[in-house]
Amino acid sequence: MQFLRGAYERLSGLIRELAKFGTIGAIAFVIDVGGLNFLQYGLQWGTLTSKVIATGVATTFAYFGNRFWTYRHREQSGLAREYFLFFLLNGVALLIGLLCIGFTRYTLELTDPLSINVANLIGIGLGTLFRFWSYKKWVFLAATEEVPKELPDEVTRAR
Repeated sequence: MQFLRGAYERLSGLIRELAKFGTIGAIAFVIDVGGLNFLQYGLQWGTLTSKVIATGVATTFAYFGNRFWTYRHREQSGLAREYFLFFLLNGVALLIGLLCIGFTRYTLELTDPLSINVANLIGIGLGTLFRFWSYKKWVFLAATEEVPKELPDEVTRAR
């Protein structure tokens, strides 16, 4: 019975974490896709330049959302270290997206908005899988001490 209880707690914790990660990711997704389209088609900037800037803004939002909401219960190993690793790993995810868009635009020579956006969505999807795995492994580390069931701000609100 103890095994089942432990498995249930781990699974429910993972589901909560995935839901929060997904919420932050959805907002960052809107920033990324909206920013790419606005910069490329609204301001007529280059495709890859637009992608880099849009992803940079989305990544900054995602860092703070994940650090202070999704993974707030995890050990904090220093803002500078986390921020550096977060952006390094997002650089890998950005490279995945740039490869998808660059292949579509420059190899397949598809430059219409639909083709660019489909390539962007594929790149975002692949990058998201990489980010979820890498954040847990290297950026937002598991707590080394038992986390209280009620976090301090939740205890204060309950009173």
